[in-house]
Parts: sequence; C-alpha cells; structure tokens
Amino acid sequence: MAGDADSGGLPGGEAAEEMGMGGEEERVATLLGIAEECDTEEELRLLLRGNPHPVCYDSFLPCDRMTIAQGVLKAIHVRKMVEAGCRVKIWIDDWSAFLNNKLGGDMEKIQTVGRYMIEVWKSIGMNHDGVEFLCSSAEINSRADEHWPRVMGISTHRKIGVVRELRECKKPTAQFFNPCMQCAGIFFLEADICQMGMDQHEVNKLATTYSDNRQEKKPILLSHYLLPGLKGQNKMSASDPASAIFMDDEKAFCPPKIVKGNPCIEYIKYIIFPWFGKFEVVRKAKNGGNKTFMSVEELVMDYESGSLHPADVKPALKEAINQILKPVREHFENNKEAKFLRDTVKGYSEVNSE
Repeated sequence: MAGDADSGGLPGGEAAEEMGMGGEEERVATLLGIAEECDTEEELRLLLRGNPHPVCYDSFLPCDRMTIAQGVLKAIHVRKMVEAGCRVKIWIDDWSAFLNNKLGGDMEKIQTVGRYMIEVWKSIGMNHDGVEFLCSSAEINSRADEHWPRVMGISTHRKIGVVRELRECKKPTAQFFNPCMQCAGIFFLEADICQMGMDQHEVNKLATTYSDNRQEKKPILLSHYLLPGLKGQNKMSASDPASAIFMDDEKAFCPPKIVKGNPCIEYIKYIIFPWFGKFEVVRKAKNGGNKTFMSVEELVMDYESGSLHPADVKPALKEAINQILKPVREHFENNKEAKFLRDTVKGYSEVNSE
C-alpha cells in the first residue's frame, strides 16, 4: 500500500515546483498557515534554518467513506507542506483502525479502505514527489524489533484517568493502548514535524513527554483546524452521514447573517479560498448582481451586513465544491479499479449503518 502519489490536478503543485520552496520566512509562514497551534514557532524556525527538507508526519484511520475534511483539506495541507520543502509521510494507520474495532476489526476491509482513500487523493491532485504513503502494519512488521520496545516505553508515560473511571469504562483494553501506538508511529518515521488535528492533543502530549524523558528528537507540533459538520458539530465525521459532505455529495447548510459556527463560511474560508484564491457568487441583478470575493474578510463583511444572502452562498459553494470534486468523480466512474474500491467501501458503510 506504500508508494508515492502520482498524477492529478491540485492547483499550485506544478507552480510550486517551478518557484522552489522560498526563503525561511516564506516557508515558516506557509506551515503556520495550516496550523491553529504550533509548538513551538521558535523551534520551527530553527528546524527550517538547518534542514531544507524536514520529514512531516500525517496520518489517517482507514475506516469509512472520505469526507471533504479528509479529501480536500488534507490535500491542501499536503500541498503547502511540500511547497515549504517538507517530505510528507502519510501513515495509513490500519493498526489503530483495528485497535478501535473499525469495520469490526476486519483488517482486509480496513486495508481496502486505505487503498480507496489513496486513490481519492491521487485523483484530486496530490501529485508531489515529496509525498509517501506508508501502511503501518506492513512497516511495523518489517521493523518490529524497533517499534514494539518504543511502544512499551511510551506506555510508561501515559496516565489513564482514575480507578473509578476505569472500573466503569466498558472499552476494550486495546483502545487505551492505541494512543501509544499512534505516538510511536511519529518516532518510527523519524518525523521532524507532526501535523495532526486539534483533536489529537493526547497523542501530541505523549510525544512531547516521551521525547523529553528519553532524549529523542522532539517533533514540532502543528495542530490544524477541524472542519465542522453540517449540523454545527466541532468536527465533520463520516460516522454521521447527515452532518458530512462526502467526496461524492452535493449538500450544504447555511444560516443567514451568522458567521461564527456557520459551516458554509468555514468551508469557504478553509477550502474554497485556499483552492481558488477567490469565491464567485452568481446572483440576479436585483440581489446585487454577480460578485467575486477576493478575501474572506470581504465575504464576512457582506454576509454579516445581510447584503450577501445564504440563498446566494449555498449554490455558489456547491458549484465551487463540485469543481474541486469533478476530477475525483470522473476518475471513480472511469477507472475500473477505483470504481470497485469506491463501491466496496460504500458497501461497508451501508452495512455499518444498519
């Protein structure tokens, strides 16, 4: 399942290669641009000053259909990491999916989902030479003598609740062990930068504690924003189909005049502007006529004032997302292997929802 990502059409890729990775300030700004939090900016600067091609770790659990939070947002983040000169290693964490009993713990199904997700990213244009997909079970099995002692060492630094909470908890022991496995993957891949979601604080904290105590290389932590669900949840999740936009979906929710917590505005800010550099609204002359927004600030100002209505935002957002997803949908319709993977994974999702 390991390999480099190949052809596609993600905007900015070829241009980035022609421009080079830029100076230190430009590289720092690019990486900070994908992070809600950075631990620490000073260490990031020192790293980039001395290392033109640091290893950046990202991971995913292959367990369900792909949402735009995974498909589009990760593609944007990876593009920016490569632009900053990073060598991106994406950890296909099938072991963690197994420990969390995803797809009933069926490793064959889990790995099928992993291949499907890689196929999505390739079709959307994650086409850089600096991207490598690595399957955790295959990599760990090839270097088990290195990996498992580290997992044991990390486990000595993880503290789990209080006795009363453990007595009442009905989770399998494997799920308590899983953060140690996730953390070990960071060091296993010798990551200089760890790029994960804001919901992965426990794993990040474990990595920091372990590196401090064992005097191993401490990864710089870049925690990225979590795209909200359509119902306003903090995180879009494939486990709640009604709140998610999948890579083959066409739906959106947009409350009028409300910017904070408005998923449509968040999607425009974190997906549409980074992808296109603008947001185009087509509307009747009596409603203000067509308008191209060149900044999020301009969009927010019009939306809060009421001069830009949800009835105009939703179709414009839908059109923009459909433009992004068009090559993905065409690939999965026209490529026999890709279509088989998509239909198989959809079948898994339908069974799990019953």
